[in-house]
Amino acid sequence: MTDSAQQASIGSQTCPFGGAGAEKAAQDGCPVTDPAAMARAFDAFEGPYQLDPAEALRWSRDQLPVFYSPKLGYWVVSRYDDIKAVFRDGILFSPRNVLEKVTPATPEAMEVLKSYGYAMNRTMVNEDEPAHMERRRALMDHFIPANLEHHQEMVRRLTREKMDAFIDQGRVDLVEAMLYEVPLNVALHFLGVPEDEIAVLRTFSVAHSVNTWGKPTDDQQIAVAHDVGRFWEYAGKIIEKMKAEPEGTGWMHETIRKNAEMPDVVTDSYVHSMMMAIIVAAHETTSLASVNMFKTLLSNREAWDDICADPSLIPNAVEECLRYAGSIVAWRRQTTAPTTLNGVDLPEGAKLLIVQASGNQDERHFEDGDKFDIYRDNAVDHLTFGYGSHQCMGKNIGRMEMRIFLEEFTRRLPHLRLAEQAFTYLPNTSFRGPDHLWVEWDPALNPEREHLQLAHDNLYFPVGAPSRRDIARKVRVADVRQEADGIVGLTLEDAKGRPLPRWSAGAHVELVAGGYDRKYSLCGQADAPGYDLAILREDEGRGGSRYICDHLREGMELRLRGPSNLFRLDEEAPAYVLIAGGIGVTPILAMADRLKALGKPYAIHYCGRARATMALLGRLQADHSDHLSLHIKDEGARADLPAIVAALPEGGQIYCCGPERMITALEDLTADRPEGTLHFEHFSAHDTGLDPDKEQAFDVELKDSGLTLTVAADQTLLDAMQAAGIDVASDCCEGLCGSCEVDVLSGEIDHRDMVLTRAERAENRRMMACCSRAKNGGRIKLAL
Repeated sequence: MTDSAQQASIGSQTCPFGGAGAEKAAQDGCPVTDPAAMARAFDAFEGPYQLDPAEALRWSRDQLPVFYSPKLGYWVVSRYDDIKAVFRDGILFSPRNVLEKVTPATPEAMEVLKSYGYAMNRTMVNEDEPAHMERRRALMDHFIPANLEHHQEMVRRLTREKMDAFIDQGRVDLVEAMLYEVPLNVALHFLGVPEDEIAVLRTFSVAHSVNTWGKPTDDQQIAVAHDVGRFWEYAGKIIEKMKAEPEGTGWMHETIRKNAEMPDVVTDSYVHSMMMAIIVAAHETTSLASVNMFKTLLSNREAWDDICADPSLIPNAVEECLRYAGSIVAWRRQTTAPTTLNGVDLPEGAKLLIVQASGNQDERHFEDGDKFDIYRDNAVDHLTFGYGSHQCMGKNIGRMEMRIFLEEFTRRLPHLRLAEQAFTYLPNTSFRGPDHLWVEWDPALNPEREHLQLAHDNLYFPVGAPSRRDIARKVRVADVRQEADGIVGLTLEDAKGRPLPRWSAGAHVELVAGGYDRKYSLCGQADAPGYDLAILREDEGRGGSRYICDHLREGMELRLRGPSNLFRLDEEAPAYVLIAGGIGVTPILAMADRLKALGKPYAIHYCGRARATMALLGRLQADHSDHLSLHIKDEGARADLPAIVAALPEGGQIYCCGPERMITALEDLTADRPEGTLHFEHFSAHDTGLDPDKEQAFDVELKDSGLTLTVAADQTLLDAMQAAGIDVASDCCEGLCGSCEVDVLSGEIDHRDMVLTRAERAENRRMMACCSRAKNGGRIKLAL
């Protein structure tokens, strides 16, 4: 894309130095004046990107999410959905350049590498199909969650040995004292590699990172090349030792055995290259992620204190640390054919820097995404481990280590604090973590001095992603009021008086009260300190709304998940029609508020049985009277949906929340309209519970994972996949939210969700894993 084309594609300009950098930009003068200039000025090795990559690319997420960086020679991708789309398609977006040197080697450095016989070849991380999946299937067994469980004891033992050595010192560099060596020892143990040369391996690992993702000077390239060459030789020597131990345990021993069994799949060159790459990959990312985790949590003291008080928060706190400050900042891909990404034309061979750190803070996916929140209920959606067929195989080893580190420290050193220090980082495009992390504490306050058993206690967290059901913040009921006949209004505030996360129009929260978990849209002012809800008492429902309406009182505490947004407003349309049916007014009111603030043209149609039953009517009339049309049944004013749709301006969008019959009618009326005209959200679900006597078992082939599973009659597809260690996001498990959507490659689907449109169901390309099944017990194939 040319500079003029880039300029034409954006709106208002903002300074790229947001947050803490804004003050400096104001003092120094903003270095650029428009997004095209920002793209030209982007430098992955200096300035804002090295300080804070997510903040440095805020301007890109907002204005130019795919741009060409002439300094880097790469197209930079910064938004969550675009990054996920690239990861999802490993054919069009090849991983072949993942280990390619960002800074080309000098002829002198190449000669040094040649003198060592350096011949780094493809590994699983940068290999195309079908070779990648053949090898992945052959070598995946060690990484299955059930096969990782026995490593927990070893990780805990190593952690405690290191802590015992410094717990009475009062000050330590966590990197030197523990967070480099323990992940390395764990990695070597997992691989079956001798653990006797940690210092040498550290030098080699840094050299490999600088050589591949850094920007060494010409003189530095010579020294780095020598270290990389020695690393190559060292890896070869380890392989020869391991070949002499045919019964050895560990993943590399298994790789060597597979090399003998299937040399066409696990080749000689692959074994040598993988030995070198995996020693780095298996520990460097976990080490850096762990350092980032402690730095982030100790910089957010309330979160640290909450974990000390409630260790059950640890699994999700680890995921939020991986999201907010993960060790893998960016990865790379290369197009194999011309394509378009978010409206930008990319030629064949285009090199992409996909910046997960930026996508992980994209507020289009994560509500209040630039804020650290250990109660975030979709933190596990982060892209730090990648996504799709090339997702990191060792993700659950890293999770396991980080959880144990955090558990041991919060129990034994709850009074730990960051020491005054200046943080330094190794300049590179893709990995991030401080070189040192100095912490301090008062040993006299160590809890185990009075309670000796504390040093030996431990919790157990199953290997794998955390359960969303374990995540909830405490809130207090600040106000209870009657919004309308049969409808109760609530205002909720944080139980500890802290600010609640920001939210966007269409967002919802999930209340946990009285043994019920129920979702409700937020309907208050987005900048209000509390959350406003309007809840319809459903006498024929499952009991959640009755409990809330009958039992909640001012001052009561309950738990809350969210906010999350699965009914997001597209703010780029030229005009909007908002249609609410009954209690469906709650997200519609928030959308109206947002459109008014943006100065967008909009019309509201509010349908109800009687005025007395219509919640939030007073506020709609006060704030949106010029845009509001009421359709009240007992006043003889019914909505003329055909006329409403016919009056929609070209390019306009309809947002509807209401009963199923209303949404079905709108689907009929917009069937010939462009895709994306109608957006809807149901406020109730069908009964999606399984009746095993009426269901049929079916087989599902997971193409990217190389697995075939049988889904039992009393089991959902989602349950079967998660039991097999396949990470699939989920939320409502009622077919309402769309979180568990998976791509269908073949087979007929019995769609039972309330997410897909009629046309999308007919296409048979997607399904919701929580409720939909194979039709008539047939076989289906999924892109997972």
